[in-house]
Amino acid sequence: MPARSSASRRTVLRGAAAAPVAGLALAACSAPDGSGAAADAPTAPVDLGAETEVAKGGAKFYRDHNVVVSRAEDGTLKAYSTICTHAGCPINKLRGTTLVCPCHGSEFDAVTGKVVQAPATEPLTELPVKAAKGRIVAGPAD
Repeated sequence: MPARSSASRRTVLRGAAAAPVAGLALAACSAPDGSGAAADAPTAPVDLGAETEVAKGGAKFYRDHNVVVSRAEDGTLKAYSTICTHAGCPINKLRGTTLVCPCHGSEFDAVTGKVVQAPATEPLTELPVKAAKGRIVAGPAD
């Protein structure tokens, strides 16, 4: 009689117990809306609002556009995509000048784009930004 391999009851139960955990891990790396796809940063210039909305030494989060804009003490503007570089999740919180990703807890400095807390290891993507006619415009040039 040929030898046949059969899984033990314990092996089957372990596999069944691990399946939901694996599903949770995959869900944690997908976008919070459950689509599995990350939102995007602007692909064209976006008018974010009045230039006066970003104070010197501060930052303003434009959640609808996945952009954060900061202003240095000398008045220079910087903009970054708020798509986390760890798993592509849209960041949803600005605490002072620290951006916090909801998926795995990565934190970024909104002034420099640098990672201040792992698991992310890459800085946020810098975007072109300018003040034009009293408005902040961010995103790639046309």
